[in-house]
Amino acid sequence: MDVTNPIKNSEVSSSCHCCTGGLHQAKPIGNPSRRSLLWTGIAGAIAATTFGMREPASAQSTLSPEAALQALLDGNARFVEQRLTSCNEDLAILKENTVAKQEPFAAVLSCADSRVPVELIFDQSIGHLFVTRVAGNLATSEVIASLEYGAAVLSTKAILVLGHANCGAVKAAMEGKAVPGQISQLYALLRPAVDAAAGDLDAAIRANARMQAHLLATASPLLAGLIKEGKLKIVAGYYVLDSGKVTLLG
Repeated sequence: MDVTNPIKNSEVSSSCHCCTGGLHQAKPIGNPSRRSLLWTGIAGAIAATTFGMREPASAQSTLSPEAALQALLDGNARFVEQRLTSCNEDLAILKENTVAKQEPFAAVLSCADSRVPVELIFDQSIGHLFVTRVAGNLATSEVIASLEYGAAVLSTKAILVLGHANCGAVKAAMEGKAVPGQISQLYALLRPAVDAAAGDLDAAIRANARMQAHLLATASPLLAGLIKEGKLKIVAGYYVLDSGKVTLLG
C-alpha cells in the first residue's frame, strides 16, 4: 500500500507541476474503436478504484512505526532522485478528504529554516505529516505538547527530529554573540549540544538532534508509554542542504 500517494491523478487541473514541468498532451490517434473505448473505460474504473476512492487518512493510520519511518525515507529518496510523486495527487480530493479529520502517519520536528521544506523533502502532500517547526528543532514544552497530540490523538506512528547542515540557530549559540530581541533564549537550550561538540558546528547540529529526540522519548510519559507499547518510534535525522538527503542518526 503506497500511503505516500493514496490519490493520484496526473491529468487534473489542480495537480502540481513541479515534478514534470507541466502536463503532457496526449497525441491524437484518430477515431477510437468501440473496443478501445471499452478497454479505456475498464482501465479508468480500475484506476479510480485503486487511487481515487481511498481516503488518505484511513490508509495511513494502519502503518506500523517501522513502516511509517520507512515511508519518510522512501519519500526522501524520491526527492533526492528528483522523481516526486506527491505532485501527481489531486489536491482537490486531498483537501476534501481531510476537512473532517486528519490522520498523519508521521510527525517531524524540524528547524524553522526556510531551506528545510519538510513536506517537499519527504515527498508528502496534504494530511500526511504532522509538522512542528522551531529554530534549532528544539523540544520545548509547547512542541512536546503538540507532538503528544499528534501521537495520542492523531495516531502518528513515528516522530523524526530533523537537524540540518549549517543550522543558524546552533551556529549562533556556538558563537554566543549579542543578538536583538529574544533570540538569545534559544542559546541555553542548545548549549548542551554545543558543549558536547567541542567547537565543531556539524557535530553540534547532529548532537542537538539526538538530544532533542532523547528528550522527547524520556521527558514525556505519554510518548514513552507509546514507545514501550511498540506504537511509536522516535528517531533523529540529519538533512544535507545541497544533496537533499536525510540520514538517520544512531
